[in-house]
Amino acid sequence: MTPESSADGIARPTVLALFVGAAAFTLTPWASPAMALALGVAFALTLGNPLPGPSAAGAKWLLQVAVVGLGFGMPLGAVVAAGRSGVGYTLAGIATALTLGLLLGRWLRVERQTSFLITAGTSICGGSAIAAVGPAIGARSEAMSVSLATVFVLNAVALYLFPAVGHLLHLSQHQFAIWAAVAIHDTSSVVGAAASYGAAALEQATVLKMARALWIIPLTLVAGTVARRRPGSASAGPRVEMPWFIGLFVLAALARSLLPAAAMPALDGVVHLARVALVFTLFLIGAGLTRATLRSVGVRPLAQGLGLWVAVAGLALLVVSRWVSG
Repeated sequence: MTPESSADGIARPTVLALFVGAAAFTLTPWASPAMALALGVAFALTLGNPLPGPSAAGAKWLLQVAVVGLGFGMPLGAVVAAGRSGVGYTLAGIATALTLGLLLGRWLRVERQTSFLITAGTSICGGSAIAAVGPAIGARSEAMSVSLATVFVLNAVALYLFPAVGHLLHLSQHQFAIWAAVAIHDTSSVVGAAASYGAAALEQATVLKMARALWIIPLTLVAGTVARRRPGSASAGPRVEMPWFIGLFVLAALARSLLPAAAMPALDGVVHLARVALVFTLFLIGAGLTRATLRSVGVRPLAQGLGLWVAVAGLALLVVSRWVSG
């Protein structure tokens, strides 16, 4: 294979043109979040992503921008109310996932660093939590890649599974928002699944996910402190990457509350662009999946990630469906 050809022998300019065309389709009204993710995954696993570096960097940046943009559609009072109503479920979900994850990893004899990273990713914010906690505990590159791949696969499944289950059980928008925010790993899949379910679910799930993501900070600090105390630890100490976009999301909601009515159409336009950007971002995220990534997921780490995810999602669904009113 030459640099001018793809893994399947197709000329690279052709693959690049097809990639750009597929990406452009996700900007149209016909593309849904689930469709965009599937299109990206299918492209990556067949023709290969011709721009892996730029698309990965772009996906991370665009996701944060899209989340901030969604904030312009939510008055600050609604943000506070949604956060207050779901904070208890968020805390209970994090505590449950951390406890079950560490116990399950020990029972399955998953390598210690990999087990902790999978647990952190499931408990708080998927790949973002893994990327923050990994350096703080001095995690090896193998542990990082395996845990990220495990969470990535489960996130892709969640984007399709959660809306289907929600509709099957007739969950309200409020119930689904809490369930998705507590039980889905990454912000992209939380927002994508909620967008597929309804506008109210999208607003509430985004707020609750932002509150959940803030727990990256204390988890990273505690994990780094504990890691430094281990004999022979390679940890350089807790280095926390501040989730700056959460603060901007709150400022956007504040702008929605304070600006005059004449500015509302413009803010609604920003929200629309943010939703389009989210769909495009999911395409880029899907295009980041490679065959090598799938091969890197071992049986035991996948069993831990899947078992923990099913347990957390199942418990959260039970609580939401029985004790949370619509």
